[in-house]
Amino acid sequence: MNRADVVEVEAANAEYYAAFEAGDLDRMSALWAFDSDAEGQVSCVHPGWPMLRGRAEVLRSWALIMANTTYIQFVLTDVQATVHGDVAMVTCGENVLTAAEGSESDFAAGGSIVASKVFVRTEAGWRLWLHHGSPVMERDDDEDDEG
Repeated sequence: MNRADVVEVEAANAEYYAAFEAGDLDRMSALWAFDSDAEGQVSCVHPGWPMLRGRAEVLRSWALIMANTTYIQFVLTDVQATVHGDVAMVTCGENVLTAAEGSESDFAAGGSIVASKVFVRTEAGWRLWLHHGSPVMERDDDEDDEG
């Protein structure tokens, strides 16, 4: 595995979160592979959403999310990147802090998500082919003691 490729993929992954936190649809759009579905089809699963397929549908979802998110911040854990030729995979834990309208502090923990991303090498660099985020259900420690 080429270490330079891993560093580039990690940078693309970091840009994904920077674009999301900034609410910058242009930056987010630039991260996704294939300018048209004729070249290849991107896919995205936001936590709790159905599978979205195709660049237009995926970017429409990001426009909707960004238009309705006043603040979001990610603290990533267990980030692991693997590169195999022109395809790379990144997995991580996302600990989310979001703005909560009407709360005393204006912030609320958004929970934990596990995320997987597949990147593909393009002429423009590493671009997202697939993103999948799944919520992590909080465990009740008392239940663990009962069994």
